[in-house]
Amino acid sequence: MSGVEHLHELLGLPAVDFDSGAEKPSWPAAGDAAWRIRVDPYDDERDRSWEEEFAGFLDTVDPAGVRALIIGQWGESYEEDSSYPIGLLTAAADRFTSLEAVFVGDLEMEEAEISWIQQSDVTALLTAFPGLVELGVRGGSELVFPPLKHASLRSLVVESGGLPAQVVRGVLDSELPALERLELWLGVSAYGGDATADDLAPLLSGTRFPRLHHLGLRNSELANEIAAAVASAPVVARLRTLDLSSGTLGDEGAAALLEGQPLTHLTTLDLHHHFLTPPVERRVTEALEPHGVRVDLSERCEPWDNRGAAGRYTTVAE
Repeated sequence: MSGVEHLHELLGLPAVDFDSGAEKPSWPAAGDAAWRIRVDPYDDERDRSWEEEFAGFLDTVDPAGVRALIIGQWGESYEEDSSYPIGLLTAAADRFTSLEAVFVGDLEMEEAEISWIQQSDVTALLTAFPGLVELGVRGGSELVFPPLKHASLRSLVVESGGLPAQVVRGVLDSELPALERLELWLGVSAYGGDATADDLAPLLSGTRFPRLHHLGLRNSELANEIAAAVASAPVVARLRTLDLSSGTLGDEGAAALLEGQPLTHLTTLDLHHHFLTPPVERRVTEALEPHGVRVDLSERCEPWDNRGAAGRYTTVAE
């Protein structure tokens, strides 16, 4: 299973690592970068806390101009949860008057496996920043997302090796009238991913999120069940992009998609990292590509140890 990498951009802005100790002639303008703040708890030469690095950032970059902020490693990933950096950021909310996007937990595999990242109640950011349009989260452990109302949020991405059903329900019970993009990495049960296709019913019914046009239900060990549910889901009719990638999708799930409602209105169907056989791959492409649908069937996988369906795996778990 492959890991995840640091973000290269957020809000369309290039990611820039802030380093309070760096000798740099000039930083980009505050609004021209997605600023990543992180520390290395194992660096004895630069022994500093995330709070100290954040304070250095506030002294160096005008927070009133910052549009995008990336919260990277804030300490020992298995000891301190994200309420620590989130609390510091929300306490300074009155200074971040232009903030539009936040990503919490931008750690790659060498820093922490995705399921070791200790999250918290990330909705504190939405409460503190009513103008936020993008929120991204990496890590499902201890993640909390109670239902809330937020008028501005257009993109919500939750990356996990196992997303708790309670979090899924909290997201889907929220009132997010501006939401256009929703991406949930559902993961596997061994790492806390206990959401089922039934938990997705409010979303698939089309009664939630009236502006939604991109839906990603990714990295799931239940990819075939989800595909079968999506095949008849009313929400699909108003999507432009459908992403069921990175999971355990096989011929049975692909067949359900082909036998369900038409998908020819989509611009993109992303099924990369899959377990389809070549004949079914051809059926999918022949059914959709002539209608202008871009179909991503890259990364055909083979089950572990010739175990058939039982040997299928998601891209990210631990």
